Amino acid sequence: MKVLLLNGSPHPQGCTFTALSEIAATLNQNRIEAEIFQLGTKPIRGCIACRQCVGKDRCVFDDDPVNEFVKKMEGCDGLIVGTPVYYASINGALISLLDRAFFSARDTFVCKPAAAIASARRAGTTTALDELNRYFTGCQMPVVSSTYWNMVHGSTPEDVRKDEEGLQTMRNLARNMAWLLRCIDMGKAAGIQLPLTERTARTNFIR
Repeated sequence: MKVLLLNGSPHPQGCTFTALSEIAATLNQNRIEAEIFQLGTKPIRGCIACRQCVGKDRCVFDDDPVNEFVKKMEGCDGLIVGTPVYYASINGALISLLDRAFFSARDTFVCKPAAAIASARRAGTTTALDELNRYFTGCQMPVVSSTYWNMVHGSTPEDVRKDEEGLQTMRNLARNMAWLLRCIDMGKAAGIQLPLTERTARTNFIR
């Protein structure tokens, strides 16, 4: 079993990476493979609602990391997305990636356990976590929790390493993810199928 850890920070070795590394190490200790996918600094265009991706399971724009991320996710059983906090929100490039990935390749994510983590100097983490969790709940992804809100604090990786409770929260999150993945795997072995999903009704607020 494998979990993809998306580092939504442009800094490959920064605070968000430090928290994700703690999760990855704990997943490995629990016999779960972990891979960190770096968002990087390359520009990522936003979704333009062209709907040309429908039925293709990939975005029609192929000049940034979106489809590469989707391809990685196809071979993974779980997802953890980490973000820095920018103005009490998640990184704009990460929003662009998630908007396009979740819209164009929804079936890649359905029913796979997911979790969000946020890194900040001081505040804004709870709103960032709320934003990320909306992607998961819109794709039937079981949201994995920990023993506190999934956040670390500090201005530098060294600060984050001093956040004892934050790192403890990351480790407990990893253990909970490993446990849920095993439960799902055992359910599949026992013949339990994915839930039946109704998707025929589609309305708006005026009809």
